[in-house]
Amino acid sequence: MTVHGLLERALGAVERWQVLDAPGYQVEHGVSLTFLLAGRYARPLQDLLHGVWLGHPLHPALVTVPVGAWAAALVLDGLDAAGRGGPGTGQAARTVVGIGVAGAVASAATGFTDWQHAHDGARRVGLAHAALNSTALALYAWSLRDRGRGRARRARLSGAAGFAVTLASSWLGGALAYRHGLGTDHADRSPEPRRFTAVADESDLVEGEAVGVEVDGRPLVLVAQAGTVRAVGGRCPHLGAPLGEGWLHRGELVCPWHGSRFDLDSGEPAQGPSTAPLPCYDTRLRDGRVEVRRRAHWRTPTAVTTVEEASR
Repeated sequence: MTVHGLLERALGAVERWQVLDAPGYQVEHGVSLTFLLAGRYARPLQDLLHGVWLGHPLHPALVTVPVGAWAAALVLDGLDAAGRGGPGTGQAARTVVGIGVAGAVASAATGFTDWQHAHDGARRVGLAHAALNSTALALYAWSLRDRGRGRARRARLSGAAGFAVTLASSWLGGALAYRHGLGTDHADRSPEPRRFTAVADESDLVEGEAVGVEVDGRPLVLVAQAGTVRAVGGRCPHLGAPLGEGWLHRGELVCPWHGSRFDLDSGEPAQGPSTAPLPCYDTRLRDGRVEVRRRAHWRTPTAVTTVEEASR
């Protein structure tokens, strides 16, 4: 069997491992309780950890810190063990191991914040990913302690073991992102329709409510407010929830699955867990029909057509 085949079997086994469900729900409840105890700071803290302010998940950026630091430590340890690194090599290795430990703690906080919204196979893979990361962190913490006590040989061995576990965990992290789509953008980014296309009758709109429609098989959401019609993508960028089943809260569109809120003028997320914006559409009313056109620059304010303007 090929390496690819072996890895596929391993991933499939983890995805089907129902024994992970019970501890997974306990961990999720622990994460939820932690944010609950934060009170009014819970939502800003979650948005910070999700990476709403960054425009994409923060977790992938932070994981490069421990992986890079520990890779550097592996090289420095090898040079030190071979006696070719110079007098400061051991101390340098200890420093980067410490940086990696700090980065691993920070990336764990972001990872658990993102993972709490996962389901089924992705939840199980994420829990295994977290378990391996925790094991690697423990090994490097042990290595760091031994380095401080002068036990260089044992510190190098535990560090090498920690790096091997980190590589295995990184592979599972890749499966979460690229196979299960956790943290990737699920919104439709097609440039179509390029010309105004009718999608609904004006009579289908309900003031202050989200109305789901389709254009060329793509879901959209229309919102009529104070004589204007706004149109945004109908699939949540977070995990692809149908936003046509959402609702408005203080003028923002709320995802029905995980509570992400989106500004209807720009499509930008006003609240996570979504970090990517919704695509926006120009709208106009003609002959009692709502027509939409994909806007090329979707980060600019949504162009809207009032009922009065359409009647001129």
